[in-house]
Amino acid sequence: MLVIGPDGQSLGVISVNDALAHARRAGLDLVEISPKARPPVCKILDYGKFRYEMSKKDKEARKANNAAKVKELKFHINIDEHDYMTKMRHAEDFLFRGMKAKLMMVFRGREMQHQNLGREVVIRIRKDLEHVGVADAEPKLVGRNINLMLTPLPIKKRVRKYTDDSIEYEGVDASEDGDQSQDSGDETKE
Repeated sequence: MLVIGPDGQSLGVISVNDALAHARRAGLDLVEISPKARPPVCKILDYGKFRYEMSKKDKEARKANNAAKVKELKFHINIDEHDYMTKMRHAEDFLFRGMKAKLMMVFRGREMQHQNLGREVVIRIRKDLEHVGVADAEPKLVGRNINLMLTPLPIKKRVRKYTDDSIEYEGVDASEDGDQSQDSGDETKE
């Protein structure tokens, strides 16, 4: 097997016993890095530190991969206009940041008799979000829900319509100048 020392220098092709002896002298572990290579590649290193660094890399990769995240938004056929716009802002934000959005039109009780109204709301949602996302398929009735999955458009084609760029997320300001003093539209108590 090809063995790489703790300093990154190649020790050459040596036997398993010799590699283990080198690792013991250094007070480290012998870890097989590439088992399918010919000859297999092993490295002398601290295994606990190696596992910690690998878990950090995996965590960073998962954090950067927003496309794997699916955000779910539930609607009802008798949704008020203000509630509708609030959900549109959330959906637009999720899609703008590269996440998929699963929209569910939920029917309760006798609302099942008015599936046509629910389908109209879902079609309106799809039309209102076409500037940031595209539907994967036509809205589909599954049980008591009409489901619609939206996938974000490519980054350069996404445009904000309901939200502005100055919204702060996870401690990172998305605006150019960092000015958060704009009127948010919230009422103040007197």
